[in-house]
Amino acid sequence: MSYVSLSGLSAAQLDLNTTSNNIANANTFGFKESRAEFGDVYSSSLFTNSKTTAGQGVQANKVAQQFHEGSSVYTNNPMDLRIGGTGFFAVAKERLVPQQNELTRNGAFHLNKDNYMVTSNEEYLLGYQVDQNSGEVLSYEPQPLNIPAEFGKPKQTANIEVGVNLPANGDLKDPTLFDHTDPKTYNRTTSSTIYDSMGQSYKLSTYYLKDQTQPNTWQTYYTVTDKEGEKPVNITGGDATTPTGHVGHTMKFNNDGTLASLNSGNNIVSAALGAGVPPVEMNGADINQTLSFGLDSATQFAAPFELTKFDEDGATTGFLTKIDFDENGSVLGTYSNGENITLGRVALVRVPNEQGLDKKGGTQWDSTQYSGDKIWGESNKGSFGTINNGTLEQSNIDMTQELVDLISAQRNFQANSRSLEVHNQLQQNILQIR
Repeated sequence: MSYVSLSGLSAAQLDLNTTSNNIANANTFGFKESRAEFGDVYSSSLFTNSKTTAGQGVQANKVAQQFHEGSSVYTNNPMDLRIGGTGFFAVAKERLVPQQNELTRNGAFHLNKDNYMVTSNEEYLLGYQVDQNSGEVLSYEPQPLNIPAEFGKPKQTANIEVGVNLPANGDLKDPTLFDHTDPKTYNRTTSSTIYDSMGQSYKLSTYYLKDQTQPNTWQTYYTVTDKEGEKPVNITGGDATTPTGHVGHTMKFNNDGTLASLNSGNNIVSAALGAGVPPVEMNGADINQTLSFGLDSATQFAAPFELTKFDEDGATTGFLTKIDFDENGSVLGTYSNGENITLGRVALVRVPNEQGLDKKGGTQWDSTQYSGDKIWGESNKGSFGTINNGTLEQSNIDMTQELVDLISAQRNFQANSRSLEVHNQLQQNILQIR
């Protein structure tokens, strides 16, 4: 009888420990509830009567974890991730050995000093390489996800394509009086940013004036602003020249508003940006940079001035300004140079039998022969769940049920203690018989 009571005490203690651990981790992100499972002990021999054998107590079969989902908590951190449905994140302790990894549902990630996505324990989140243009996965070989702080090498501006509507009823101007510092001498102006070979930016201004000496004709001039101020830029082979020597080009339009000719029939005109007087300083010196303007989309309709198209190919180095994730788990980086890049895709893992996973602590598990091999995949594909950012999965603990279980385990412990006490009293009584 004493051994039966002792097994009951041991089982009640395990139940209390399990329930207490659940309550202690009620606020642990990604934590999964544990449940103590027991079985009775029954033994008999050839010389015992099975009909009158009461049993030999209780044994702990397993502390099983329950992998149903917890509720969501919304945060302001875009790198907080939650898996809605089946799957685990894969994290590796060593960056260069991603094959040695563990599984977790805790999606609280941040960037370390090397711009890798890591857990609070500095373990690396694993993902896949993707094609930056199509966003398709290039290789399903998992590796740590890196978010570059900078993206893109500087590229000097070589081509600009502009579409503009010049109002047919615009005021007539005298091209001989053009002065870019006097707004009364031109109709409209636009500006854009261009880059030299080192990524230094400059302001390019375009001035449009309707020629009073020729019908359906507009003159266009350019300036570039460097650190010393705004300077005229002369067009190579231009056909519009002011008395001060500022060379631009002429646009002629048909009666229906379409472009008839541009600079003697050439749709592209070139400017050597260092060749003005005074020269524009680029890269810290008077370096010429050839820039081509495409204005073949220009029109002259009876409508307000409007910029309908603007494309250029120059760029400077971009610095990371924002991180986001889509429903497929793709990491989207936004950079200060206007580039929006798909940097990778978060890997998801599942196993055939979650109950067979080996608990490692820190809300992490590893696969075993009982769980089956890891199956790699990605968000929103097949049986895998969907990744949501800006939210975390809370523990799946039901506090009310845990408190009820705690009271029940306590009662069981007290009952087995009383049973042991009664057994002791019976033995004392027997020993006192004379």
